[in-house]
Amino acid sequence: MKNLVTRILSGSVYVALIFTSIYLTKYSPALFLTVFGLFTVVGMWEILRLNKESGSHSPLLSLIDMIGALAVFISFFIMYAGATSRSLWLLPILIYMVVRGIAQLYLPTVHAIHSLERSAMGICYVALPLALLNSICALMSPMMLLAIFIFIWINDSGAYVVGCSIGKHRLFERISPKKSWEGFWGGMLFCIGMAFVFYYCTGTTFGMLELWQWIVLAIIVSAFATWGDLLESLIKRTAGVKDSSNLIPGHGGLLDRIDSLLMVAPASLIYFIILKLYC
Repeated sequence: MKNLVTRILSGSVYVALIFTSIYLTKYSPALFLTVFGLFTVVGMWEILRLNKESGSHSPLLSLIDMIGALAVFISFFIMYAGATSRSLWLLPILIYMVVRGIAQLYLPTVHAIHSLERSAMGICYVALPLALLNSICALMSPMMLLAIFIFIWINDSGAYVVGCSIGKHRLFERISPKKSWEGFWGGMLFCIGMAFVFYYCTGTTFGMLELWQWIVLAIIVSAFATWGDLLESLIKRTAGVKDSSNLIPGHGGLLDRIDSLLMVAPASLIYFIILKLYC
């Protein structure tokens, strides 16, 4: 019971942070930058901890990479702020690239290839997908980003309820023995149901999408949320750990909470770009 209360409280804080930072983006973009910039730094720290290739670990490089991850997020934030020249938004990324390369030269005891691979993995797996949240807000709207989060949460809930109730056929036993095909389809059906709610019950609050467009988005989120969760499970299995960290009481690490988002963000953005081009 105590663990359940802890999970509910910490989960409530997590959801409240996301909801508030996105909902108030129009009035306080600094809050969005602060919350998701912090998520980026923490997520980078966790993936660097998981990826401890022998001879590639250095506290200095880890610090540089965490600052670099934040630089990537800030660059995308600046790009869509509309108050700078077209090239100035690249400045934080360029500074990170230069500093990271030079720092590698002065650490001869560190395996260069493993070290650079470690940095690149963190940037590609954590920093870039979170930076794309800025793109979703700019191309669609902050409320559409909130809708994506709601889809992810609904998918997780639906998959859990259905999987625990009737789940028998393993979805990907090699990586996640507890996930079932019944849970997967249950989560997707819950998402499709939420698509109808968005279309019929929320008006234009979350954006002007047709019903079929909401349904396609629901399917995309459900599928890629599952793949995102499986990918992080694979990384943790490879690293030999249960959670990415113990940062969030009762939930493990931040990556354990946003693993779905890291795949959903680029997939959703691809979908939105196609909609803008052809619809």
